[in-house]
Amino acid sequence: MNRLYLTGARVVLPNNVLEDGAVLIEDGVIAAINPGSGNGAQSIDLRGKTLIPGMVDLHCDALEKEVEPRPNVHFPLDFACAQADKRNAAAGVTTVFHALSFANEELGMRNNVFAASVARAVHAWNPHGLVDNRVHCRYEVTDPSAPAILLELMAADEMHLLSVMDHSPGQGQFRDIAAFRDYLSRTYKKSEAELDTLVQNKLAQAAGAMTRIRLLIEAAKAKGIPIASHDDDTPEKVETLHALGVGISEFPINLESARAARDRNMSTVFGAPNILRGKSQSGAMRALDAVKAGVADCLCADYHPAALIVAVFRLPELAGITLADAVRLVSANPARAAGLTDRGEIAVGKRADLVAVAHINGLTQASAVFSAGKLVYSAHFDHG
Repeated sequence: MNRLYLTGARVVLPNNVLEDGAVLIEDGVIAAINPGSGNGAQSIDLRGKTLIPGMVDLHCDALEKEVEPRPNVHFPLDFACAQADKRNAAAGVTTVFHALSFANEELGMRNNVFAASVARAVHAWNPHGLVDNRVHCRYEVTDPSAPAILLELMAADEMHLLSVMDHSPGQGQFRDIAAFRDYLSRTYKKSEAELDTLVQNKLAQAAGAMTRIRLLIEAAKAKGIPIASHDDDTPEKVETLHALGVGISEFPINLESARAARDRNMSTVFGAPNILRGKSQSGAMRALDAVKAGVADCLCADYHPAALIVAVFRLPELAGITLADAVRLVSANPARAAGLTDRGEIAVGKRADLVAVAHINGLTQASAVFSAGKLVYSAHFDHG
């Protein structure tokens, strides 16, 4: 039996904080909290550290940058998956849903065949991974060609979360068409002529989107795959998608949409980089305002895994919430939204995904990360 005894930490439990606590791990599962002794288990002293559950990230598209760090510059997929895996371990993310966009051939690697190959590479890498690597397939609803490939991934059990998104100019994240064109020009180096064609195609392909959405949602429901919507900008859109079976609202654009999602018991997701930067990159509502208003259920890495752990420990001061409340935003709540009942809390019987957090001149960093009870990352910041 593999047994670890973590001692001396400030332990963040589901609803409170245990000072100078201890956690016993047996065969990858939390066996006891604050037992009298480790009964011969290997002991690890975590004095000065805070112990939190391993973070569960529902949306991170950083893997796309590992595959394609520059436009049309591609690394081997196994290499890219290994690098993303290490980044997540170092960030304290023990369950990551790699967000892969299926948007035909309009945005670099975000074409269907390539995105599917990345999804399969994540699935192939996971048995060797430091953390639990999962696939979040983002379907651009103006793409009529993606559903067939997405249905194949579902059938092969290579999809763990589905989201439907509409980046058509004039609504959602890009209500301003000029902002949409500027984003594509800066990010993907598109010419004015290419932008004209892309905008026209997107608007034309919107026809039939609802039929495709219904097809994919029904298939996902049959497989037990959680479903999210993306950039909800009106309560009416939230109501429509919820009626179809959507249970997660990612990055609602405004307070009204976030409240509509919460009223329907949907889990809302906001970006941790938004907390650190103090604003949204697209002008949507601030994540901090969502937390203060009580409409934020989850924080995700969005595009930067390392932002999560820092945002969590800043929130008590910024938003006036407890540390346990802040930690739930990145652990228990996203685990519940994804249907993962075996993790997300420091509680007896839960999977021993744990992060020992070091406090360095006001900055929080992961110093030891355990995935299913196995130490997968360790760093020492004090060199004295």
